[in-house]
Amino acid sequence: MSSATVRVRPSQAYRRRNVGVSSDIPLHLYGLRRRTINLATLACGLFTLFTLVPIWWIFVSSTKTATNVNATFGFWFAHPFVLWSNLKEVVSNREDGSYLQWLGNTAIYAAIGGVGATVLSAMAGYGFARFNFRGKNILFIAVMIALLIPIVAFAVPLYLVYAKVHLDSTMPAIFIPFMISPVSVYLMRVYAGGSVPRELIDAARVDGAGEARIFVRIAVPLMVPALATVFMLNVVSSWNNFFLPFIVNNSPKLYTLTQGLQVWFWHTNIAGTAENFTAITVAASMISITPLLLMFIVLQRYWRGGLLLGGLTG
Repeated sequence: MSSATVRVRPSQAYRRRNVGVSSDIPLHLYGLRRRTINLATLACGLFTLFTLVPIWWIFVSSTKTATNVNATFGFWFAHPFVLWSNLKEVVSNREDGSYLQWLGNTAIYAAIGGVGATVLSAMAGYGFARFNFRGKNILFIAVMIALLIPIVAFAVPLYLVYAKVHLDSTMPAIFIPFMISPVSVYLMRVYAGGSVPRELIDAARVDGAGEARIFVRIAVPLMVPALATVFMLNVVSSWNNFFLPFIVNNSPKLYTLTQGLQVWFWHTNIAGTAENFTAITVAASMISITPLLLMFIVLQRYWRGGLLLGGLTG
C-alpha cells in the first residue's frame, strides 16, 4: 500500500496576516510613554552622530592637502581634491618603515590573535558551561577577576618575562597576549550554557561519540554567532592596540599600524616636516579603519545574535 505525502500550505489569509511580521517588539508594548520613546530615539541619534563624526572627518581630511587640513572647515571638502595623491604617498613613503609592511604585520597579529582567542575561549567557555570538575567555580572567579585588571598593568611584567626568554621584539611576543581574553571566555560560557542543550550532549555520549567530536560536530555549529562575535571583538582589540606592542617591540620591521602612525604623527610636530606628514597620516588612518568597517558590515548579524542571544539564554 503506497503512502501519499500530504503537503500542508498556509492559506492566503494566513500569509496576508503574517506579511511583514518582525521579531522586534514595539517599544509601546513595554508601557513606555511617547515622550520616553522620543528621548530614547534622540539619545540613540546623538550617540550615532558622535560615533560617525570622527569617521566623516577622517574621510574628508584625507582628501585635502596638509595646509587645507588646518585652514579649512574640517567637515567638508576643499579644493584641490588630493585623495588619490595622498593614498599614493601613503603607499610609497618609506621613511621609518613601510605602511604596507605595518598593515601586513597588523593583519597577521590580528588574525592569529583573533583565531587563537576564539578557539581558546570557545573551549574554555564550553568546558565551564558543560563540565563539572573540582575547582570549577574558583577558576571561573579567577577569570572574572582578570576582567578587572587593565592590560596596561601586565605590560611591564610581560616585557620583563619576554626579555628573560629572548622573546622581546618578535612576532609571538605581540600576538600571544591577544590570544588570552577573559571577556571572551565569559561570553562563550554564557552562550554555550544557553545554546548547547545538555540532552543533546548526553544523547551523543550514549551513541558513543567522544568529547572532542561532540565539541566539534555539535557544540561549535550551535555557537557560531558567539564565535563570530568573539572573533570580531578580538580582531578589533588586536588591530587597535598600541600600548602593548609599543612596550614589547622595538623593531621597526615588526611595527603595527598604531606604532607606525604614531611615528608619522611625531613627524608632524617637527619643523619642516608637517607639510609632508599631516595629510598622509590622516589618509593612512582612513585606510587603517576600512578593514574593520568592512568586517563589521559582513559579521554584524552574528554580532547581534552572539551578544543578545547569549545574554538572554544565559
